[in-house]
Amino acid sequence: MLHIDNLHAFYGKSHVLHGVEFEVNEGEIVALLGRNGSGRSTTAKAIMGMVDCTGTVDWKGSHIRGMKPYEIAHLGIGYVPENRDIFPKLTVHQNLLLGQKGTRQKGRWSFDDMYGMFPRLKERQHTEAGVLSGGEQQMLTLCRTLMGDPDLIIIDEPTEGLAPKIVELVGEYLKKLKDRGISVLLIEQKLTIAMQISDRALVMGHGSIVFQGTPETLRQDAYIRKEWLEV
Repeated sequence: MLHIDNLHAFYGKSHVLHGVEFEVNEGEIVALLGRNGSGRSTTAKAIMGMVDCTGTVDWKGSHIRGMKPYEIAHLGIGYVPENRDIFPKLTVHQNLLLGQKGTRQKGRWSFDDMYGMFPRLKERQHTEAGVLSGGEQQMLTLCRTLMGDPDLIIIDEPTEGLAPKIVELVGEYLKKLKDRGISVLLIEQKLTIAMQISDRALVMGHGSIVFQGTPETLRQDAYIRKEWLEV
């Protein structure tokens, strides 16, 4: 589905990504791991057309590098940024409504699906999103993205700052996405959740992919974990 080849990205004169290469296949959860500053979030932004980049970004056989973020989203790639970006003065329900593509064609996800997975959002559906807790805002952002009916969802640090129970809930949520045929590119620092739910793991270091393999292979590779992941 998603194919990245020789991807270089820049912030002004700063060269951040150096020839990144990987792919995400249909119905697959791929974890993109690495320390802060390794280039993981920049990779997501490059895919979504949010930073200057060169190289190949193909989606379902079509070249999408250079397209606008909203055009990429309409092609079926959803993006959940690390800072959540909810609309604080709108209610939970209004935030979800804004996530819809605006077409009459029924997607895979409904309001009932969102409220069924996260009953807390149903309880607070008429509450302004700005007063929600961090965990609730994370749930809302994930659900709002799903309302756009993406085939691939890129999620940047979904468990950052969340309580352990909410982290577990997010993990279950991501597995439900796979069950519905949605691919996931999970950008994460917490190895535990990434290793539990991913089909493949990628490790980034200094703007390049330094490891690709199964979670089990990564568990057994003490050098990669020590050199590129452990603090």
